[in-house]
Amino acid sequence: MSSLLQSEPECEARTRDTAALDHWQIACLARELRDKPVKATLRNRPLVLFRDHSRKPVALEDRCVHRNVPLSLGRVCNGQLQCAYHGWEYDSEGRVACVPALPAESARPKVRVAKFPTLEQDGFIWVASGNAVPGRGPSRFAHIDEPGWSSFVMRTRFRGTVEACLENFLDCPHATFVHRFWFRSPTSKAVKAVVMTTADGAVAEYFEEPRERSVVWSLLSPRRGSMRHTDRFIAPATSRVDYQFANGWHYVITSSCTEVSASETEVFTVISFRCGMLTPLVGLYFEPLARFIIQQDVKILSEQQANIARFGSPDFASTQGDLLGPHIVAWRRSLRTGETPPPAGIVTNVDLRL
Repeated sequence: MSSLLQSEPECEARTRDTAALDHWQIACLARELRDKPVKATLRNRPLVLFRDHSRKPVALEDRCVHRNVPLSLGRVCNGQLQCAYHGWEYDSEGRVACVPALPAESARPKVRVAKFPTLEQDGFIWVASGNAVPGRGPSRFAHIDEPGWSSFVMRTRFRGTVEACLENFLDCPHATFVHRFWFRSPTSKAVKAVVMTTADGAVAEYFEEPRERSVVWSLLSPRRGSMRHTDRFIAPATSRVDYQFANGWHYVITSSCTEVSASETEVFTVISFRCGMLTPLVGLYFEPLARFIIQQDVKILSEQQANIARFGSPDFASTQGDLLGPHIVAWRRSLRTGETPPPAGIVTNVDLRL
């Protein structure tokens, strides 16, 4: 299979590079894909998305086979994608459906644009190829559209790798400094954590962690009662953080990472929460607060990536306080190389200070 052209039995042979996407990744929000094409980049590969005549999403490589102009500059005509340069049209399979400069009875060129499997789920358009299984979709976002729950979506561009983003989202110690007084503050209190490997990643649970001196917890948590906090890595590119309170309040922050390039990541985050009768009120200040806090992560990861580039490569030192980072690296390495991923059921007890 070529990068630009996919051979049909009578196609002329052409050869191009084929860097495969190895799992389902979000290309855009479903509401963004309406009557115009939308461009996206997944692992340095430019894509164009549009809806066909049945309103199903289609993902093609973003260049016309004729003169390589971006198809994302064109328009959608009766469910077909028309190039802005010479008007060549492509159907939902990427085949040339019309060449306006040729007589109607002329044979169309037997070439087509590379197409990628797509899936519309949970309000997102997902794209896959390579090792992803089109018949088996990605993991679901929690509690979207469920009665009693409210949700909002954040789309954030990070200068940093997928691994760096995932570890950041699942890392408690950084929050006491990057989000000081907003999300956490240093208390030096002893905290116990339990890390367990799972069939699709790893999960960490924290016990008796401090919540004082924090804007988030003063506004978003009940004054009394226990809290259960778990951080979960779901291979290959999803993080999920749960905060559950004794009175039934529950917050779930799920982030799916799309690899734009080796050093840039688009993160799609769904925050779902249930706070009883206060749910609508909580949403009024939870969303702007979450958007402010994630920009603090954007800034620190950008500085990290810039410094890694300055020195030429990463050179990390890790401790037991880096609970899920090693699991993220191990799982993603195994998926890249085809090795057996870490076994499920391994439990590790860790002592921390937060």
